[in-house]
Amino acid sequence: MQRYEILRSIATELDHGEVTFPTNALVALKLQHALGDPDCHADTATRLIKAEPLLSAKVVALANSTVFNPSGRPITDVRTAVLRLGFRYLRSLAAAVVTRQLAVPLSATDRELAARLWEHTAHVAALAQIIARKVTHLDPETAMFAGIVHEVGGFYLISRAAEYPGLLDEDFSAWNETGEAELGRALLKVLGVPQAVVDAIEVCWAGYLAMPPTTLGDTLLLADELAPVESPLRDLDGIPREGTAAAIDMLIGEETLVEILQESAEDVRSLAAALRL
Repeated sequence: MQRYEILRSIATELDHGEVTFPTNALVALKLQHALGDPDCHADTATRLIKAEPLLSAKVVALANSTVFNPSGRPITDVRTAVLRLGFRYLRSLAAAVVTRQLAVPLSATDRELAARLWEHTAHVAALAQIIARKVTHLDPETAMFAGIVHEVGGFYLISRAAEYPGLLDEDFSAWNETGEAELGRALLKVLGVPQAVVDAIEVCWAGYLAMPPTTLGDTLLLADELAPVESPLRDLDGIPREGTAAAIDMLIGEETLVEILQESAEDVRSLAAALRL
């Protein structure tokens, strides 16, 4: 079966709802649904989070990041972390667990690929949050959420690679041309991602960066370009790329983008570290 056909087959399965989530991802999905209920109480969210150790650790870590805890006074329990973050950021963390756990690869090579992809994802999510807050003046939580789920198709591709030997070999142009968008759209639909976020991710897939950035799509794509760790899946088409991050700068008010990011470097580092799974 040709690679294009494999991608179409997997995307068709997803369109039909044929996706199986690992146990810990199911807990995170349950939390996402609960948080969407306007009557959900903090105690309910806390109980659900405690049922998943990885999610519990991430909630406390994010609440202790410099963005949410500038005083540096340690938060050591889940309930206090829940109250500090609020439900919207908790939904982003739940999405992070679901996204990362989609890839449960068996081989050492695939484990390394998934780890590198999540490192890239964590940096993009952190940068998107900062850029939205300080540059494009959009909702930082939505920007971080978009960064968390923008590579969801890639994680699912890795999870299915063992079924198709050679799928992730070099010169896989089908992924960057159409596959990423096909699988991504199908999974974002399964996960119930809001259309505004899907539209932003579409901008990221298209790769057309508007300067100066103003939209959520611009915010996400700029974060993707500036991330110090590139997605390993970009290498699948075999086309060498020159780094563009160092060349991206612009005037934002009385400061430049580079100056703003330099001032925010600790916030980005702290957020990215908290999002690592």
